[in-house]
Amino acid sequence: MDNEEMEPHPSRVARVFAVLEAFTPARPTLALSELARRASLPLTTTHRLVAELHRAGALERQADGRYRVGLRLWEIASLAPRGVPLREAALPFLEDLYEVTHENAQLGVREGHEVLYIERITGRHAVGVLTRVGGRFPLHASGIGLVLLAHAPEHVQREVLEGRLRRFTDYTVTDPRRLERILAQVRRDGVAISDRQVTDDAMSVAAPVTDGRGTVIAAMSVVATAGPNVAVRLAPVVRAAARGTSRALSAQRK
Repeated sequence: MDNEEMEPHPSRVARVFAVLEAFTPARPTLALSELARRASLPLTTTHRLVAELHRAGALERQADGRYRVGLRLWEIASLAPRGVPLREAALPFLEDLYEVTHENAQLGVREGHEVLYIERITGRHAVGVLTRVGGRFPLHASGIGLVLLAHAPEHVQREVLEGRLRRFTDYTVTDPRRLERILAQVRRDGVAISDRQVTDDAMSVAAPVTDGRGTVIAAMSVVATAGPNVAVRLAPVVRAAARGTSRALSAQRK
């Protein structure tokens, strides 16, 4: 029995996740040596784990010998209970948002101090965004993030406000006291507006999605080119779509 087999099970799980987390949108394919380096694991350990993941379908090996994430992982991840019912309830309303605005329509949930985007509909002529389905983004800058942060537990809000608030543009709010006032306004108005806080040309308008108990579990947004009256025009349709999704989720519980 080698040392790795004698180690506690969580240690092995952590190593598997280190290998999987080595892949990023910028590096979707990696050679074995790159995987070992990025996972901070010995090459022999990485080789053994990658071979097991490949046999299970969690990794796929290309003709050039490089590895990529396998469809088996996507198949398993699609069963996540927070995602499936929410996406099914929200998708018709996201489609309506896109048909009305022809802009980016997005849906996200909070994971720790970040937004996890679980659905997005966009068109060829919509303003560019930095987000992607399955991608994460800090809570303090985007419209969806502001909604989720405004309705997060008090300790989460405190941790974010006391932490590093990354600046994306000259318009990003990084003053904790100003951000706290914005969060209070989001709770009061039922809508969040992120004006050029993520990119210099885009504005996000977001509203909360609630479950059958009235708890905010997600947020929905439209991201459009920034300009006069954009928020005024988009706020009513985003609110309506978020409320429709909330009603659909409530109906699922009955």
